[in-house]
Amino acid sequence: MSVTMTPAAAERVKTFLTNRGKGLGLRLGIKTTGCSGLAYVLEFVDELNEDDEMFTLDDVNIIIDGKSLVYLDGIELDFVKEGLNEGFKFTNPNAKGECGCGESFNV
Repeated sequence: MSVTMTPAAAERVKTFLTNRGKGLGLRLGIKTTGCSGLAYVLEFVDELNEDDEMFTLDDVNIIIDGKSLVYLDGIELDFVKEGLNEGFKFTNPNAKGECGCGESFNV
């Protein structure tokens, strides 16, 4: 199982955690929603759950639950700025398609 993160994403997550003042890391998961079926979820983690896997990348802990890991194996997390917009970008080799608005994907 592998997860990667660009330096830009790592710096952004470090900044969020520093500003928050606590937290073990960032949870990357999925939820059922949207036109294509699945959407990415990002949230801070203060305590690990039993089925969590933790990946430490550039001094940042990325936590993925066992159910989501099947869909996220090999994913790369990036942080991009495009004009006035900025946000996390997911490059997921398991995604077979995305909805037109880019909010959800399917496998």
